[in-house]
Amino acid sequence: MKDKIQAIIDYLDELYPDARCELNYKKDYELLVATVLSAQCTDKRVNEVTKVLWQKYDIFSLAKADRKEIERIIRPVGSFTKKASYLISIAQSLVKDYNGTVPNNREYLESLPGVGRKTCNVVLSNLYDLPAIAVDTHVERVSKRLRLAYQKDSVWQVEQKLMKKLPKEKWSRLHHQLVLFGRYNCKAIKPECDECKLKNYCSYYQKKN
Repeated sequence: MKDKIQAIIDYLDELYPDARCELNYKKDYELLVATVLSAQCTDKRVNEVTKVLWQKYDIFSLAKADRKEIERIIRPVGSFTKKASYLISIAQSLVKDYNGTVPNNREYLESLPGVGRKTCNVVLSNLYDLPAIAVDTHVERVSKRLRLAYQKDSVWQVEQKLMKKLPKEKWSRLHHQLVLFGRYNCKAIKPECDECKLKNYCSYYQKKN
């Protein structure tokens, strides 16, 4: 297992030495909002939407925004009715409780509508450099293909297994690398198996061949 883990780390370092979050943000609350919007949506589309959103609003005006107007702006990300309600409610809570800033407080963040553990991990890791592994669809798929987790494992179980097997000081970096690897290499459909240096560890490749 140690050899496999080291091979994974080395290959991801080779592919993505400067891996980082692909959501665009300048302020802490912009990352939180973008991550909420990214559920079942690509980062590219979220970035297009938030560019328009932040030209018109900040966290304080968002807290007082008309929901229909927010729905109109964020419609391209999908589930826009629900997400518009989330954004306004999140903004109201942050303004009321923390003067519009995003606190280093997992319990508080996970109490906000639309903010689950994955979103919280992304935010705390990027804003406060806390070691965390956010398991999205890409991380889950790669982890199961590389037999770091079982196919039947829940997202929570995948996260627990990754935290146990991967070096803690590399969690945040590896999270970004695994996301990018799953997004651009180990894709759900037509993954680039032939040139992948991890194919000997991959259940998907072995089953296919």
